[in-house]
Amino acid sequence: MTESHSPVPAVSLILVNYNAGPLLADAVGAALASSVPVEVIVSDNGSRDDSLEQLRRTHGRDERLRILENGANLGFAAANNRALPLARAERLLFLNPDCLVAPDTLERLIAILDAHPEVGMIGCLVCDPDGTEQIACRRAIPDPWIALQRLLRLDRLNRSAAGRRLEQRHQPLPTEPVEVEAISGSFMLTTRRALEQVGPLDAGYFLHCEDLDWFVRFQSAGLKILFVPNVSVIHHKGACSTGDPLAVERHKHRGMVRFFRKHQMQRYSRLFGGFVIVGIWVHFGLKAVVIRLGSRSRA
Repeated sequence: MTESHSPVPAVSLILVNYNAGPLLADAVGAALASSVPVEVIVSDNGSRDDSLEQLRRTHGRDERLRILENGANLGFAAANNRALPLARAERLLFLNPDCLVAPDTLERLIAILDAHPEVGMIGCLVCDPDGTEQIACRRAIPDPWIALQRLLRLDRLNRSAAGRRLEQRHQPLPTEPVEVEAISGSFMLTTRRALEQVGPLDAGYFLHCEDLDWFVRFQSAGLKILFVPNVSVIHHKGACSTGDPLAVERHKHRGMVRFFRKHQMQRYSRLFGGFVIVGIWVHFGLKAVVIRLGSRSRA
């Protein structure tokens, strides 16, 4: 991989790829068509499909594209962090490889980011391919008690808890940018200046919850997270997480435990903290049974 000598771009986009198939080339192509100067860095976690081959065939001659082959699956956070030293722009977009931006997406968002120095990160309206707002596009940081009730399906018995939803799709879409606790981890626009305060993603997470960890750290550093409702992208959710659903769930639940221990456990009694952790692993066990029964029925 040769070092680029082109002018410093307005935005450096980092995409972590793991068997995303043709969506990777589509996502990179959409990014390269942006109305502002960009560079795209693909950090590949040892993909076994032909996604890199398709990418090179489609966009390999574009000097704005660089491919970092990690040779193994390092996890989402570690693969993003490994690409950071290659990024040259002040503004950084962490983008999923199955997420399609419009030509003016970055131009509109960086104008907002540059105008608000108190904002450390920006997200936009992330939509399913049919255009509907995606789950977790704008959300709250999980509260341990409410999350536990949700995991164990106790919210069906406690209607007052059911009204406190972690994701906010049930609320009307705002008409202007608003501060939120959390955005979609598929599209996170930030700056190098903010990362100097907050630090990179926590590589102790392999897959899932590393974005929530980051959001908490941004807000602890006094940096706001902004949701921009009038700018949208399309996200083909889960393109890199289809190979081993049981492993994905295991990583997800390990992430939940790490997040709770790191940011929330100290607020509660040991008894309640232990109950939360047991509840997370009980939920994983139930999910594992469903996954195994499903695989047997398909077989």
